[in-house]
Amino acid sequence: MSSISIIGAGNMATAIGTQALKGGNTVEVIGRDADKAAALARTLGNGATAGTWGAVPTGDIVILAVLFAGAVPIVREYGDALADKIVVDITNPFNADATGLAIPQDTSVAQMIAEAAPARAHVVKAFNTLFSHVLAAGNPVDVFIAGDNAQAKASVSAFITSLGLRPRDAGDLSMAHWLEGAGLLEMGLARNGLGFNLSLAVNLGTTI
Repeated sequence: MSSISIIGAGNMATAIGTQALKGGNTVEVIGRDADKAAALARTLGNGATAGTWGAVPTGDIVILAVLFAGAVPIVREYGDALADKIVVDITNPFNADATGLAIPQDTSVAQMIAEAAPARAHVVKAFNTLFSHVLAAGNPVDVFIAGDNAQAKASVSAFITSLGLRPRDAGDLSMAHWLEGAGLLEMGLARNGLGFNLSLAVNLGTTI
């Protein structure tokens, strides 16, 4: 199974950490607030540990479970500590009222993270189209991913599969822009009649 470090201690960190441990993975929780990170590790149990902010993460896969505005600064701060790591960006760059994207139209948070990350790190976009409570429910939903490195995507796909979820490869990291747009689409659907228990999925059934 995979070794996972989660930077963040909020709802998505909790949901991913819980499902990761159920899938037999090891989990390290890291946060600027060491007490909050330690509290989440204790809540997760099952061998979850609390890491030290700024130190080299123990996980081969490092999940950025933070607000999008903090993602690039955190990657810059960590610098070479992320070399040879797979960095998973789960963020959505929504504007203040979640009616648009708060970044330029020709990029994505994931691409901005890749520019800030050390050369030997590999960035993969994943999990951004899942609400935390939908992920926590443990149903076999689809997880869309994008990234430039095939081996990194294979590792993230194996991790996703260990959670009982279905990895769906959307292509290279430029597709992260459209995955972030899909997250915005979900917000619109949720607020205009469908509610927040939805997730986007691929239908592989035969069509006529």
